[in-house]
Amino acid sequence: MIKSKSTQVGDWIIAIISFIVMFVCLVPLLNVLARSLSSAEYLIRNEVVLWPKGWNVDAYTTVLKDPKYVHSLWYTGLLTVGCTLLSLAMTIMCAYPLTYKELKGGKVINVIVLFTMYFSAGMIPHYLWLRNLGMLDTIWVLVIPSCLSVYNMIIMRSFFYGVPESLREAAEIDGAGPIRTLIQIYLPLSKAVLATLALFYAVGRWNGFSDALLYLKKREDLYPIQLLLYNILQNTTNVEVATQEGFSSPGLGETLKMATVMFATVPILLIYPWLQRYFVTGVTLGAVKG
Repeated sequence: MIKSKSTQVGDWIIAIISFIVMFVCLVPLLNVLARSLSSAEYLIRNEVVLWPKGWNVDAYTTVLKDPKYVHSLWYTGLLTVGCTLLSLAMTIMCAYPLTYKELKGGKVINVIVLFTMYFSAGMIPHYLWLRNLGMLDTIWVLVIPSCLSVYNMIIMRSFFYGVPESLREAAEIDGAGPIRTLIQIYLPLSKAVLATLALFYAVGRWNGFSDALLYLKKREDLYPIQLLLYNILQNTTNVEVATQEGFSSPGLGETLKMATVMFATVPILLIYPWLQRYFVTGVTLGAVKG
């Protein structure tokens, strides 16, 4: 198919705009990478922009040798995987029954679920509720309160609505119950939306630190990597605390901060390309019917 001249010009304009947006998004990451690989003296003089000066990997060596950072990385990775699997299970169990028209009270349940997306009791009642449940300073405070996103549930439910009812009817004629229909019919057809929601949940948990900041006061071993990074960024502004954390100079502290940022960012960047092909498909298919 031969494109017209105006179409080709439009394609070039879109390509140039996309390249500019991509470059703007990459510049901060390249700056962080360059600063993490540069010597302290160049950082103090603010001479590092996009290319390292005085190459060294001392910051990465320090991070990998510190058991606190290694533990936090592995712990956050396992926490992210576990929370993602639990959230997907909860989303499926909430969305699938709501697709049955004959479900008693289905409309009321829909309204109640949607109500929680728009209205919340607030942070203080939420904190008191978790305290009364005995969940403060436990790993469950990072898992249970955020195990279901109503927005993601709506995407999943909308996708299930798009599955032809004839498939469900055929399965029921063959003697399949609701659970078997879900496992053998709905889930195999939902790979795209499942991958999309898995990405949503995984990124949200990996990047989350506010819940740990609020609810984990006595258990530093439960700090996710983002909260550890937050504490580093806060503590290195204080010379005494910086010395206790092992920063012999402001420049070294800056290098170590940048290296920690890279450790906290790269895992998600490596996972995203594997799920990218499902991303647009999953969101659009889940939004066809509401």
